[in-house]
Amino acid sequence: MQDQIFHLQYAMDTFYFLVCGALVMWMAAGFAMLEAGLVRAKNTTEILTKNVALFAISCIMYLVCGYSIMYGGEWFLTGIQDVDVASTLTDFSGREGGFEGGSIYSGASDFFFQVVFVATAMSIVSGAVAERMKLWSFLIFAVVMTAFIYPMEGNWTWGGGSVFGMFSLGDLGFTDFAGSGIVHMAGASAALAGVLVLGARKGKYGPNGEVRAIPGANLPLATLGTFILWMGWFGFNGGSVLKLGDIASANSVAMVFLNTNAAAAGGAIGALILARILFGKADLTMLLNGALAGLVAITAGPDTPSALGATLIGLVGGVIVVVSILTLDKLKIDDPVGAISVHGVVGLWGLLAVPLTNDGTTFGGQIAGALTIFVWVFVSSLVVWLIIKAIMGVRVTEEEEYEGVDLSECGMEAYPEFSKK
Repeated sequence: MQDQIFHLQYAMDTFYFLVCGALVMWMAAGFAMLEAGLVRAKNTTEILTKNVALFAISCIMYLVCGYSIMYGGEWFLTGIQDVDVASTLTDFSGREGGFEGGSIYSGASDFFFQVVFVATAMSIVSGAVAERMKLWSFLIFAVVMTAFIYPMEGNWTWGGGSVFGMFSLGDLGFTDFAGSGIVHMAGASAALAGVLVLGARKGKYGPNGEVRAIPGANLPLATLGTFILWMGWFGFNGGSVLKLGDIASANSVAMVFLNTNAAAAGGAIGALILARILFGKADLTMLLNGALAGLVAITAGPDTPSALGATLIGLVGGVIVVVSILTLDKLKIDDPVGAISVHGVVGLWGLLAVPLTNDGTTFGGQIAGALTIFVWVFVSSLVVWLIIKAIMGVRVTEEEEYEGVDLSECGMEAYPEFSKK
């Protein structure tokens, strides 16, 4: 009977991991649609190419060495397909918690769930450097980011390793349930380094420092992308419970889903109201980024707040993202899709919000974790960007930027029927 219970739990937890991983994979479509909608039409094909290619690169490089660096084990996932049923049954029967103990699932399902997180972090970089970066320079950076930079900080956090052998973030009270810092702030840190090396788009800022809006080409597409990301986030946060096969875990999953949705709603309303106050209009792009900001904010701790608390955490995130986008523009940091603000600045807020509802976490530990992630990812990414710039350059020519990187980088247009003949 006990063996039958174990087999059921193993199958259920493995299946839950795979379904949640598929939801997170679908977020790749969300990022692609969001970014394609927020860039100009002449850059659409290139941004879509980047999103498909970076996902493929992330999957391959994390398989080759990233997963090993982050969690230990052999390169190329050697042996991960082998399951010793007798040994696993013995481990299960020896647990004090029995059926209600920790999660037990296939190693392959764990890799699948983890690899789509890596792709999410890399997708954040794509939008921030849009419209002026060379495609192949970006893809080379993607190789390094997904094979080494992200797995190293992942090892220090979720992997339980010590930071350069000096201290453990877990011992300091650092907690990041599903990756506000480990995934989102990390991606934004890499994006910030790339944007600083790259510079702003031509015409974005005037000679006297004035900010010139560069509208996206397809706001319906951007809205669709936001809803896809919203849906995929249920897998992102819900899957991070790691287990479904008992009453307590099922209740935790349900609460995480509820809080994730509540935070997104709160973020959307917070951004919408602030935009109305500041601009006198309902700004759709701020509304979309507000919803995403709410999702990022709750990701560090969706398991402990009440539904009202999650809504307020998201609402604050929505307010922060509007202020951050305006501030970065004043600093002449050009981010076409607001990725640095949504995932970086709000990712930090998400980490700092965890101790408000989780007694097992400290503000000191959260700050230490945030600093570790930011410093490592930003500095290492900056070095890589500068090396790529020195070897092959990172920015297209002024003429190519004016004509659109679709033609110079991909040789085709997304909307050829609208081209002037």
